Formats: sequence, C-alpha cells, structure tokens
Amino acid sequence: MSADIRKLAVWVEETHSEIGRRIDPPTRKAVAVAVIRNPFAGVYHEDLSELMEIGAQLGGLLGARAVAALGIAPEDAQSYGKAAMVGEAGELEHAAAILHPKLGAPLRKAVDKGAALVPSSKKMGGPGQDLDVPLGHKDAAYVRSHFDGVEVRMNDAPRADEILVAVAVTDSGRPLPRVGGLTHDQAEGKDGLR
Repeated sequence: MSADIRKLAVWVEETHSEIGRRIDPPTRKAVAVAVIRNPFAGVYHEDLSELMEIGAQLGGLLGARAVAALGIAPEDAQSYGKAAMVGEAGELEHAAAILHPKLGAPLRKAVDKGAALVPSSKKMGGPGQDLDVPLGHKDAAYVRSHFDGVEVRMNDAPRADEILVAVAVTDSGRPLPRVGGLTHDQAEGKDGLR
C-alpha cells in the first residue's frame, strides 16, 4: 500500500547569526513533510503493517527531499530526526507504526549511512499545531553539538483523519556549539554512539 498523500512541503532554515556573532557558514536544517490520509482513522486495527509500509515509503521520499533541499550530497548530511502527529480520529500507535519499524532504513540510505538511532517524537494534534522534530548526529549519538530540534507546522494539517509526517536533515550542528564532547570530525560512526 502506498501513502495517500494530500500535501508535501519542504523548507530550509538557515541561521546566519546568533547573539550578535556571525555564523559562517550558516547552520542549515531542512524539513520535509507529508500529510497523509490515515487508513485506520476512527477504527481500531490490530495489524498496523499497512502504516509500517507507508513509513518505509515516506522515509525514502522525505529523506531525499530534505537532502535535495540542502543541496548537498547524501554523505554530507550530519544529523537527522523524524516525527509524526496524528489527527484526533487516530491514535499514537499509528504514528509509532509509521516512524519505527521501517522508516529508518530508507532514511539512512537517503543520508548515506546513519549508524545512530534516528531521534523521534509523536503526538496527537490538529490543524496548525506545532510538531517538534528532535535532531541527533546521524552516525554518533554522543556528538553533543548536534543535539537539536526543529519545529514544523502546517496551517491545515493534520485533519482528524490524517497524519502529518516530518523528516529533518541538517548539514551542521547547532550554531556556536561549546558544551564539549565528541565532535563531528572525531565521530567514527561504527557503533552509532561514537
């Protein structure tokens, strides 16, 4: 089953200065969003494999769009994250079914590797509600400079029978990181931690 997509959106956030200091090059985050029909809205279903397959489709689609929006090669992506918000006729498990079993592998392919877990969040909400997408380094979870997030919002989604799915990719960490720890250049990306 493929996703019944009502809307796609992609945007890039660039930070050029922070607290009066120039960021050069600017830090950049891209977010790709799909608003899809929830095939299980309003009715309990034990088997959520249809949503899992939709998650696999969206992981590749949204990951590739986010990388393209940054204008970088997949291997130049540094961090990633995923999130989903179900409309009121859905349940949190619908968001979990999209995000967890199968979305990660195609997203990792879109960013070339991705040894670390993909940070995620899920919630129930309505049109215009904010959704936070957590971010972490794609290959080494201990890279503190990449602990971050980005907020997304669609004025007309999710409707009661929809799910808003977001994937974020960056080409950098936070602006002016200085809390120590492993750096991007020190990351080995072998165990997903270091």
